[in-house]
Amino acid sequence: MIEYGKDISPEEYTETYCVFLRGINISGKNKIAMSDLKAQFESLGYQDVRTYLNSGNIVFSSDIPNPFEVRCSIEEMIRNSFGYDIPAYIISEKELQQILRHAPKWWGTEDKEKYDNLIFILSDESPQEISNMIGPVSEGLEQIEIYQNIIFWTFDRKSYQKCNWWKKTASSSIADKLTIRTAGTIKKVCK
Repeated sequence: MIEYGKDISPEEYTETYCVFLRGINISGKNKIAMSDLKAQFESLGYQDVRTYLNSGNIVFSSDIPNPFEVRCSIEEMIRNSFGYDIPAYIISEKELQQILRHAPKWWGTEDKEKYDNLIFILSDESPQEISNMIGPVSEGLEQIEIYQNIIFWTFDRKSYQKCNWWKKTASSSIADKLTIRTAGTIKKVCK
């Protein structure tokens, strides 16, 4: 949280946030048009609202320095406006860019044989606890690396069904604890 001082006043503060919503517009469930979502973000007073793809990736500016407060307002707006209880992962654009600077060398290489993802934790568990719940990676087929509060994850496209993490991240006991975005989506969001 920012401490206002001589250099910045509350009136001058603006943060750019990235929000990743879990489970909207997937297999016909939790349908929300991005134009409607954008309009609702703007109705909350957020500025420069941009959406990416149809899966709940939103970037916007706000003068609210507390990400928890922003997340709560977004989740409440979705519940009230669309009738869905959708968890939101919120991160400042600066923090997301810093995380990407620490990506492992094997992640985000645009190797067409690999599928690169970033896992954001929605639950109270740490990335290490989530990793322990999922279990080991399938040797030679997938890799993970934990950095701060996220998990970099890559798996082999042709053998994805043999990958332990691919199966487990979709299981009901794990899926609600996280939201996953591809490297391509993250790079578009973080322009």
